Formats: sequence, structure tokens, C-alpha cells
Amino acid sequence: MLATSPIVNLLTVLGLGFFFGLAFEEFYARDGQARPGGIRSFPLLGLAGALLYRLDPAHLLPLTAGLLVLGGWLGIYYWRHAGDIDAEGRPNVGLMVPICNLLAYLLGPAALSEPPWVAVGITVTAVLLLTARAKLHDFARRLEIGEIVTAGKFLILTGLMLPLLPNEPVTRFTDITPHQVWLAVLAVCTVSYASYLLQRYVAPKGGVLWSAALGGLYSSTATTVVLARRAKADPASLGQTQAGIILATSIMYLRLLVIVAVFNWPLAFALAPALLVLSALGLTMAGLWYRHARGHAGSTVVAQPPANPLELSAAFVFAALFIVISLASTWVKARFGSGGIELLGAVVGVADIDPFVLSLAQGGAPVLPVLVGAAAILIATASNNLLKATYTMFFAGVRGGLVPVAALGFLAAGGLAAAFWIR
Repeated sequence: MLATSPIVNLLTVLGLGFFFGLAFEEFYARDGQARPGGIRSFPLLGLAGALLYRLDPAHLLPLTAGLLVLGGWLGIYYWRHAGDIDAEGRPNVGLMVPICNLLAYLLGPAALSEPPWVAVGITVTAVLLLTARAKLHDFARRLEIGEIVTAGKFLILTGLMLPLLPNEPVTRFTDITPHQVWLAVLAVCTVSYASYLLQRYVAPKGGVLWSAALGGLYSSTATTVVLARRAKADPASLGQTQAGIILATSIMYLRLLVIVAVFNWPLAFALAPALLVLSALGLTMAGLWYRHARGHAGSTVVAQPPANPLELSAAFVFAALFIVISLASTWVKARFGSGGIELLGAVVGVADIDPFVLSLAQGGAPVLPVLVGAAAILIATASNNLLKATYTMFFAGVRGGLVPVAALGFLAAGGLAAAFWIR
């Protein structure tokens, strides 16, 4: 049991019960039907649970007896009212009411026996799930079954493969382990999948900045190609798509910083000043150009969401690239030293830089100084920006690509300057 003040425990239980009951009562007051629980019942249930827990914290017999009594009463209520019809004409067979009452009862023991964040987190989560019923059901109806199946396959492979993969090097050519390879795949796919879901199901339709920002979390290169094509196909929205291209690259810097920080804090700390400054510069340029373009806005850009990043084929391709770049980094470091790693960063920048960045973050180049690794990553981002500038000019044309190409070139120069400054 945590040694906290009884007064603090009492206030915590009362406050959380009041908050939970207020949300519960306000939500169910909409359909005009009475439900057991509310702004008075939930604080009392929390106090009852806390008192019964204190009577026997070792064996929890009084608490268990109270739980059985409450569960039995809720079961009888559920059985008696299961045939009622709600305001939408559907049978009242939901489990939210008994579950909320049981949670309110258990808030007392949780507040006494666990750190405060446990009870607070449970209460806030319950309130959010309770009040977001319409949005969650709408999301479930719009979610395609194919995406659920794909995510399920990915989770199964993750849960089965990750614990079984050895966390020791399997070859003398690299210190990267199979466990680290799969962790890298998970890190990139998690960020990309979150961006994909937000872009497909949450972001407002036709929002250029939304699509660009979320696309930057997914893949700034792919987003640049899509927006550059739109810029040429729809000249009326040229200014918006140009700002979106700059914004996608600005978000890329933040994405890389987060991914590196997951695996290597010293490297992330060395990269943070440069990446944050470059992102701020890009955001400023995108914002100023978007503000300038608002007065010339034409039709709305509707960007198609990217492909599902949890497709297993894409995950395995990324894993293969990660291994190849890790082997290349080890060989280059041994053959050409630190300068070779920086040159390799410039080369891989014309493709996908994520495997290279994660390889350095997880020690793909043994005994590589942190500042050298940071410089190599900055060089890779600069090279990647030049690639995106080339794509922009090719797909958008000279008129459509001039502004974003200039901005991407400026950011590339800034990345190179930062690389030579910190090395």
C-alpha cells in the first residue's frame, strides 16, 4: 500500500467519482431514461469500495463481497430492463451501465493501493470512451475490413516473432540483432500507421495542410510527389499545394527526431537543435506562403490517402533495406572511417532514409561517434530534400515547382551547414 495521506485519498476518490458520475449522468440524460449511477452514486460507490478495501487489505474479503453484491444487483437490473427500448428504437442491452458502476466501485481501492495516475487514468479513459460513443461507432462503420485483417496479421507476427528473435548479432559483419531489426520495423510502421489512420478517417476532407502534415509523418517524399502532381493538374490551388510540399518536409524533421529518440537518446539530443531549427524554418516558410496563397485559393485539393503501411510486404521490404544498410554502414565505417558514413548518408538520401537513420540509432556502424552519426543523418536529410526538389520540378513544372524547390534547397543547405557545424 502506498503511504499517502488519508485526506488526499478521500479527496481523490470523491473528485474522481464526482467527475465520472457527472459525465455518466449528462450522457444518459439525453435519451430521457433513468440509469443506475450518476453524480451522487459514483462517489458513494468509490467510498464504499475504499472502505471495504481498508477493512481487509490483505485478503480483500469485504471488498470481494461488496463486488459480488453490486454485481448481483446490476445483473438483476440488467435482466429486468433488457427489453426496454431506447430513444433510437433499439433494445437496451448495452453493458456500459453495469461496467461504469463496477469501475466507480473499484476507483476506491485503486486510489488507495496504486499511484494516483492509475485511478486518474482509468477515470479519464472511461469518460472518453463513454462520451465518444457516436464517433467510435461511426469510425467502426467506416473502417474497412481489409485494414482490420491486415493489422491483425501484423500484430500476430509481432507478438509471435519479436519474443522469438535473438537479441544477439548473428553475423560478424554487423552488431545489429534480428530483435533490433524488427523493433525498427515496428517503430516506423507505428508512426506511419497512426498518420495513415488520422489522414484517412480523422482529417477534414480537402484540407491541404492536414494532408501535408500527416503525409509528412507517413512519407514526406510520397506526399511531395502527390502534391506536385496536384499543383500541375489544378493550377487554381497552386499556392496551397506549394505550401503543403514545404510543410511535409518540415514535419519530416520532427518525425525523424521522435524515431531516433526511441532508440538512442544521446544521438537524438545531438540532433535535436538542428532538426528543431530546420523544422521551425520550414513551418515558417510554409505558413507565410500559405497565408499569401489564401487570397488566390481556387478549388479544393483532395489527396488520396496513402496505402496501408501495415501491409506485410512493405514491412519485410523495410526490414531487408534495414539489414542491407546496416551491413553497408559497418563495411563503410571499417573501410573508409567516419567520412564514409557521411558519404553513405548522402547516397541513401536519394531513396528511403528511414533504414539508414534507424541503423545508426541502433549501432549499425560500431564505435561511431555520436556527432558523426548526427552529421550523417543531417546529410541524408539534405540529400533527400534535393531528391524531393527534383520530383517537384519534374511533376509540377517550372512555374509550379519554383517556390517549393527554393524552400527545399534552402532547407537542404541548412542541413548541410548544421552537419558540418556539429561534426
